[in-house]
Amino acid sequence: MSVVLRHKGQAITEDDIAGIRALVSERATWTRRSLSIALCERRGWVQENGVPRDAACRALLLALHRAGHIELPAPRWACREPWRRLRPARVEVSTDPIGGTLRELGAIELRQVARTTDEATVNGLLEEHHYLGYTTPVGERMKYLITAQGRPLGCFMWSSAPRHLGPRDRHLGWSAETRKKNIRFVAYQTRFLILPWVRVPHLASYLLGRMARQLSADWQRVYAHPIHFTETFVDTERNRGTCYRAANWTELGLTTGRGKADMTHTPNRSLKRIFGYGLVPDYRERLARLAS
Repeated sequence: MSVVLRHKGQAITEDDIAGIRALVSERATWTRRSLSIALCERRGWVQENGVPRDAACRALLLALHRAGHIELPAPRWACREPWRRLRPARVEVSTDPIGGTLRELGAIELRQVARTTDEATVNGLLEEHHYLGYTTPVGERMKYLITAQGRPLGCFMWSSAPRHLGPRDRHLGWSAETRKKNIRFVAYQTRFLILPWVRVPHLASYLLGRMARQLSADWQRVYAHPIHFTETFVDTERNRGTCYRAANWTELGLTTGRGKADMTHTPNRSLKRIFGYGLVPDYRERLARLAS
């Protein structure tokens, strides 16, 4: 059966499209989301924790719709001003300076808050105090609120890793096939924020070390699989990544400066240093090996 379309590495055949068309025609009251959930259930498209791969399925359905292979129900909601994104609400916190040493700071809590009432605090702090603001993380995600002395110090945000990243892929030494199977064991640090009034020497590298000891177990608990390797980007026009070097992260190389949606093959943004850190000693062997 011929392949009609490839979506994120997945081959979609004529039989696949015929099955989706049949599902669409079953019920006139389908919404795009209910259709996606039903398709996930029938095809067994679920994450390891049993949650349907709804977002990925909806992206596939939209790609088929735009290519003219299927006709999706009309969207129930459309943004009238798509250039505007919904911004997290502002978080009211004390801006009194926090200084001293790590020892003087006392106990530091690093708490995973995604899908909890404190998630809005992380979103709001990132929106107001991180130079990139807040954007919704892609795929699997974790958000951490960092506190001490009853006050926020900053936050982390993690997401699924980019599928294609040349310096990372060369460092890991995996094939295209193993990357497709094992990319879920890599987490991308999309945001790391220490609030501007917090001035504690070595705090950033200390928090990176704490995060490295905690992240995989938290991911296992939520998504039913561990993390073996972490990565992040550092804007070369803003800093050198000193805290990552101090925490023993490895500089893997530079981005191309084109972004994932590039259509011109010419740089259109600042270069980013790519840093990576293995959470287990044999991370290369684990990530380059196909599961049996």
